[in-house]
Amino acid sequence: MSKAIVPLAEGFEDVEAVTVVDVLRRGGVETVVAATGQDLEVVGAHGTRIKADAIFSDVSSQAFDAIVLPGGGQGAELLKADERVIALLRRMNDERALICAICAAPVVLVEAGVLHESQHVTCYPTLVPQLDRPCANVPVVADRNVVTGQGPAAAMLFAHVVLSRLAGEAVARKVARGMLFDAFR
Repeated sequence: MSKAIVPLAEGFEDVEAVTVVDVLRRGGVETVVAATGQDLEVVGAHGTRIKADAIFSDVSSQAFDAIVLPGGGQGAELLKADERVIALLRRMNDERALICAICAAPVVLVEAGVLHESQHVTCYPTLVPQLDRPCANVPVVADRNVVTGQGPAAAMLFAHVVLSRLAGEAVARKVARGMLFDAFR
């Protein structure tokens, strides 16, 4: 079974975090929601309160097959400023683990230096200048060990692409059928 970590900082984009956690768990991926603060409760950009499974510093040394960063302007900025998150991204990239970021969170990948010069990505359109590279104007881009998503409306597709990378295409399609998600069936 694959294992993923989803770090949550205050101000995360609600739909992106909840959607990816739900889809991965439906697909049998052990998914650890990790609060980057000192409290297990983390509040999203639109007021959704999530009780994390663990505090980030207590689990970040574990082995993970993937890291998934939800966006949200404030959440992404806090992740970008968190040296522990940056260190985990670098370690996981060195291990060729799956690195995933949606909406504002690809700026965290730039901060960590985990994107190759020729790697294709997407992000929330207003953040393209912060990535110092062209960004595809599409909902999701998967290139090598990195999956990026454009924003909240892409959350379901993004989550299914991440699931397909971790659990295989057949599992992702089965979960999509069960959720009546036509774009991935």
